[in-house]
Amino acid sequence: MAGDYYDILGVSRDADKEEIKRAYRRLARKYHPDVNKEAGAEERFKEINRAYEILSEPETRARYDRFGEAGVSSTAGPGYQDFGDFGGFAADIFESFFSGFGGGMGTQTTARKRGPTRGDDLRLDLKLDFREAIFGGEKEIRISHLETCNTCSGTGAKPGTRPRNCSTCNGSGQVRRAARTPFGSFTQVSVCPTCNGAGQVIEDKCESCGGRGQRQETKKLKITIPAGVDNGTRLRVSAEGDAGQRNGPPGDLYVYLFVNEDPEFHREGINILSTLKVSYLQAILGSRVNVNTVDGSEELLVPPGTQPGTVLTLEGKGVPRLGNPVSRGDHLITVQVDIPTKVSAEERELLEKLAKIRGDRTEKGGIEGFFGKVFGT
Repeated sequence: MAGDYYDILGVSRDADKEEIKRAYRRLARKYHPDVNKEAGAEERFKEINRAYEILSEPETRARYDRFGEAGVSSTAGPGYQDFGDFGGFAADIFESFFSGFGGGMGTQTTARKRGPTRGDDLRLDLKLDFREAIFGGEKEIRISHLETCNTCSGTGAKPGTRPRNCSTCNGSGQVRRAARTPFGSFTQVSVCPTCNGAGQVIEDKCESCGGRGQRQETKKLKITIPAGVDNGTRLRVSAEGDAGQRNGPPGDLYVYLFVNEDPEFHREGINILSTLKVSYLQAILGSRVNVNTVDGSEELLVPPGTQPGTVLTLEGKGVPRLGNPVSRGDHLITVQVDIPTKVSAEERELLEKLAKIRGDRTEKGGIEGFFGKVFGT
């Protein structure tokens, strides 16, 4: 074995036992073959084990300090010479080791709680029509979830019988295994294989639920959709998830909302957008027209000389603000001017007269120049 054992662990010759132990753990974690795949890591790990074996015991450390390697040449234990001698147990020990240390005792805790446990939360995706999302209201839904078995009241045992304590774990739901290793004493805790962590064994199972204590049931619910919801809005329905085990509280139901598109209206935040097509005469002369809104038909004033693309606003006719339905957005209406591609002879004559009065006849002739100047096309 090459090198001084104190140098191998990187400690001074007057280091105390705790300092040596900390140095050993740090280096063992660094050079452990399952972690460090570099060439020479395994040999370095063996050196570290050997150094700790000698320096961790006061008697062998004293002999080493007095006589050097010659004083401890026969003290190496068979379990420390070769890491392979640890066998399959090493994997369990190092799983505990790398999960953290606690005062020299590493404990791997994987057992489940035996007491009441909360039920799982559930998710339901729900589609709404455009107006349903804007104004809200009641909606009936159907969900499938776990409910406590009424026959056995959730115990899983046949009526008239009771579960008994598991003899393997004495009702704790856990089994423990203790071992002494180069790292100190470790206790490995795992789920009891007999009761699967429940701490109890059901000998006569309930026929209704097969011993599970729960049954899958489908039920109808009425939920309230607030005004102003949008795509991705999440609603929580308390206590409508899966039932808890061993009288634990139920989980919650989360409803995710998705809004269908509307052929006439488009939503942008709390505003509603739509388009309005008017004739060129309505745009030039102005007019009052009825337009569709989510509230029904409303009268809209189109001012004289309205240009294509002008946005007219109906205030307070948009989407209610979520959480404050009294406050609403606006309905924004984009005006589209319908310019005819063909006109009758009578219409053409009148338009030609109008163009002549306005001096709008161009080298193109006809009414094209007139429309171009009026609408900027």
